[in-house]
Amino acid sequence: MFESSSSEFSITDWVKVFGAVPVTGSNFFKLLSTKSHVLLYPGGSREALHYKGEEYKLFWPDQQEFVRMAARFGATIVPFGAVGEDDVAEMLLDYNDLIKIPVVNDLIREAISHNTVRVRDETKGEVANPNLFFPLMVPKIPGRFYYLFGKPIKTKGREDILKDKQVANQLYLQIKAEVERNMAFLIEKREEDPYRSIVDRTLYKAMYAPTEVPAFET
Repeated sequence: MFESSSSEFSITDWVKVFGAVPVTGSNFFKLLSTKSHVLLYPGGSREALHYKGEEYKLFWPDQQEFVRMAARFGATIVPFGAVGEDDVAEMLLDYNDLIKIPVVNDLIREAISHNTVRVRDETKGEVANPNLFFPLMVPKIPGRFYYLFGKPIKTKGREDILKDKQVANQLYLQIKAEVERNMAFLIEKREEDPYRSIVDRTLYKAMYAPTEVPAFET
């Protein structure tokens, strides 16, 4: 997220309106200590502002930043996957394309240099990549978003996660693999959805409202 000194209401402020907070250990600690439900995107802005050809690719930090914290409070982790972004907008130019355009590249560098808010405390790895900027996208006729939640993973009583970093890392990789499987499943199965098109969904609702529009059989 980017914020300039002249901004009256920045993107960061907009995100806060929806209850989002920077991904830091202290914030995570505060939320879990109050038994809050936390929706965490480990890849953060690196995934959201990805480059061409990186659709639905995970960029998670090297450290098991949330697994050990979850175990400390006995939280239950529910891996999930979501697809549909490519049915809503099409990327024309990503950061690598925009930075090659005269004048535009100066604006990008200025925006990045004025980024005064850190959305996470990572200092290295893909998620710490500072070369992030909103890509140029064009809207598409809205497709459909699909979500799949995996089997809950309980950490309560798992002292081994706290004591052994290797165990924590194995669980971390297990969760990441589960998210990847969920997305791969959804990408494949959505081809079987007879109501993927907004036209078909609209007709279905007109005929059978207010029932939910079905998707595909799992």
